[in-house]
Amino acid sequence: MIVEDISAALQDLAIPEKKEFFPRFFKTGEGEYGEGDLFLGVKVPDQRMVAKAFYEKISLKELKQLLSSKYHEERLTALLMLVLKFEKAKKDKTVQQEVVDFYLNNLEFVNNWDLVDSTCYKILGRFAFENDQPELLRKLSKSDEMWHKRIAVVGTMHYIKKGEFELTKEFVVRNLKHPHDLMHKANGWLLREMGGKDEQELLDFLNLHYKEMPRTCLRYAIEKLDENLRQDYLKGII
Repeated sequence: MIVEDISAALQDLAIPEKKEFFPRFFKTGEGEYGEGDLFLGVKVPDQRMVAKAFYEKISLKELKQLLSSKYHEERLTALLMLVLKFEKAKKDKTVQQEVVDFYLNNLEFVNNWDLVDSTCYKILGRFAFENDQPELLRKLSKSDEMWHKRIAVVGTMHYIKKGEFELTKEFVVRNLKHPHDLMHKANGWLLREMGGKDEQELLDFLNLHYKEMPRTCLRYAIEKLDENLRQDYLKGII
């Protein structure tokens, strides 16, 4: 079966040192955000290679089996194949809708920052933008689940690339005071990307909100600004 072939391919690419390192890197200890996750020790470029080799051959039903794996790399490889299926579909809205529905129906397995960040804007963000369906992301932004909230804001990356910023700003404001550092980082990252496209948009947003932004979010957002301006924001003297 193809799922077994993919699993075997990933096992062959496993590196013992990475298997030891990844659980610490992805915070899998008790009470941490990745608690209980298991790793094979496969680097992301190797996962992309496997995904490219198999994505045209695997059905969504088989992909579900891989995505529900206890191993982190098998889940990420499944999601990378889903991205490739979506991109391959190009203008085939029926296939794209099937991929989007599959993604949304299996969010429980998109449960770490790399799984989110590598895939959500390439599938959900792009689909929402091209089909004028911002509610698709907005609903996730209002969810109680942190990973859903991160999917929503990172999903707006596609909007930013197209020069549209309102959805990003809306989601950042909604979850500005979220208790988890992973949301602070995501919000700051997307604001920084917005600033990369239009610095004045970022400055206008910061001038309204920077004093209430968590420090991590602010640092991420202003990372590429002029150093003197960065220091003014950090010192609160704008």
